[in-house]
Amino acid sequence: MKAYVGVTDNDWYSLLKSIQPHDEVNFWQPSGRQQFKALKPGELFLFKLHSPLNYIVGGGIFAYSSILPISLAWESFERLNGADDYLQMRARVARYRKQKEDRLNDYPIGCILLESPFFLPEDQWIEVPSDWKPSIVQGKGYDLTVEPGLTLWNRVQNRTNFKHVVAESKEILPFGKPNIIFPRLGQGSFRILVTDAYERRCAISKEKTLPALDAAHIKPFSEIKTHSVSNGILLRKDMHALFDKGYITITPESNVEVSRRIKEEFENGRDYYRYQGSTIFIPSNEENQPSSDYLRWHNEEVYRG
Repeated sequence: MKAYVGVTDNDWYSLLKSIQPHDEVNFWQPSGRQQFKALKPGELFLFKLHSPLNYIVGGGIFAYSSILPISLAWESFERLNGADDYLQMRARVARYRKQKEDRLNDYPIGCILLESPFFLPEDQWIEVPSDWKPSIVQGKGYDLTVEPGLTLWNRVQNRTNFKHVVAESKEILPFGKPNIIFPRLGQGSFRILVTDAYERRCAISKEKTLPALDAAHIKPFSEIKTHSVSNGILLRKDMHALFDKGYITITPESNVEVSRRIKEEFENGRDYYRYQGSTIFIPSNEENQPSSDYLRWHNEEVYRG
């Protein structure tokens, strides 16, 4: 198992620590030039403050990384981006880029999505590993099975015992050998994973205008209490509204059904009926494809026919 120690903006850290607990955070990188690929989902991402505070002060479980327009990052995570408001976040990105703030520029930023974040009390901060160099700007990866990563792993466990880090199976990560766990997704992470799984296009209309798209739950979160990509589908916002209210559904065979009640109740619907019987766009990764069980539930319990 690997870990990554990322250098954090101190203001980002201070705000998130002050408003905890939360189930996810977005550790963003201002340049937006390169997608983070140092970890696999379920591995450990740790926060280190800027020098001269050479301490690891918290961390989280890595879930996913993407390059996103800053507006989508804000809409998905809001203050869990470590900023009080959208303008403050934009100003920080511009400052790190050494650019004048341009409100018409929807900056692309690197986003590292972390689940089950934790923040250590100051008296439990961890000194950086022995091989850490002051010249490191973004961060450094470690193998937790060999030194100095093994010592780092033991220190993290001694501080936390991971009582707050819960896997999808609800089993507590045991003390001792590093283990990869699949992170429980928060709402913001669910939105981004679904958006990317569908290649940023509406599953029905194939629309690619990102601000017009929503990550829809097939079965409401309130009923299943977990965010799963297989319970998600990317839809144009108007289609999302119709899907939630049962005027549109998708069969377990991935075909679109449009209710006759659109025409009966609203005397319109031509733009929707043209999709009747069409096949939706399906993610290439099987794990991200919509669950036939959830689709069947929507057909039977929500669709108006």
